[in-house]
Amino acid sequence: MAEKTAGFTAEERAAMKARAAELRAEAKASKGAAKKEADRQGVLEAIEALSGTDKVLAQRFHEMVTETAPQLDPKTWYGFPAYGRDGKAVCFFKASAKFNSRYATIGFNDGAQLDDGALWPTEFAIVEFTPDVEKRMREIIARAAG
Repeated sequence: MAEKTAGFTAEERAAMKARAAELRAEAKASKGAAKKEADRQGVLEAIEALSGTDKVLAQRFHEMVTETAPQLDPKTWYGFPAYGRDGKAVCFFKASAKFNSRYATIGFNDGAQLDDGALWPTEFAIVEFTPDVEKRMREIIARAAG
């Protein structure tokens, strides 16, 4: 169970610390290919640090994004594997273990422009990649990437 202190759980504080470290690293990082490679390596390390189903799902999501939307740059975002453009995360994977939830999620920020009328989902719960789920997720990733 998540321990609450001063309004934030330990997991939320860890995510905020991860994001602060990412921002410090971005400020120090060089531009161009070296930065992109460092960001890509950070995503691979974040995935490698996961275990069980979270790791399997994150690996598959990474493969899907890099195959379907190679124009999106991998980077970590709040410690999660994420993919974006112009330095902003478009989509991300959030492990179930991170916040002790019963399922992992795949999320899309406003840069994904998945707008569909007056209401549309921005996060999807996922427990496995079936062929139908993978097909639908690839369609959403392609649309999000523009």
